[in-house]
Amino acid sequence: MIGNPDFLTGRGQDQAPELQELESPEGELHLRFLISSGAEFALPATGIREVIEAPPDRITPIPNVSPLLLGTLNIRGRVIWVADLGQFLGDSTSLNTDRTEISVIAVEDQDAMLGLAVDRIIGMDWLDIDEIHMPSNLPDGMAPFLRGEWAIDGADHSLKLLDQVAILRSARWAA
Repeated sequence: MIGNPDFLTGRGQDQAPELQELESPEGELHLRFLISSGAEFALPATGIREVIEAPPDRITPIPNVSPLLLGTLNIRGRVIWVADLGQFLGDSTSLNTDRTEISVIAVEDQDAMLGLAVDRIIGMDWLDIDEIHMPSNLPDGMAPFLRGEWAIDGADHSLKLLDQVAILRSARWAA
């Protein structure tokens, strides 16, 4: 195979007749996901420690804590709190935990880490931060944790950008 001249010149049968130009991504990398109500959100990839698909029985419920918290999860020896992100943002629909796996986004800032349980992970996307705007009709419970939103597919659909540091440092966790 190595002695084949086509191997060295890249003219094998797998080679496309013309080279495709690689597109350079525009904007910053973000993780897109849905909460229980179907609303779509994004978090900057730089603030995410990892994404975990955890069976519900790995999340240990803790009595006498905020109803926003589902419990704790052990991630390679580090115990973190897991919260229902939709409930935290004021959504009336609680996360369905009666399923085989729960999507948990572990966000981190300095020494603090928190698991945000969401309904479904959509994927990673390059988004232009210069194209966000602050919506005027935000619920009061969500406003402190939002950096802005992108209009997707016209005005019918929006993608809201969350501030993970504001979520981590919120006084709501003490309630």
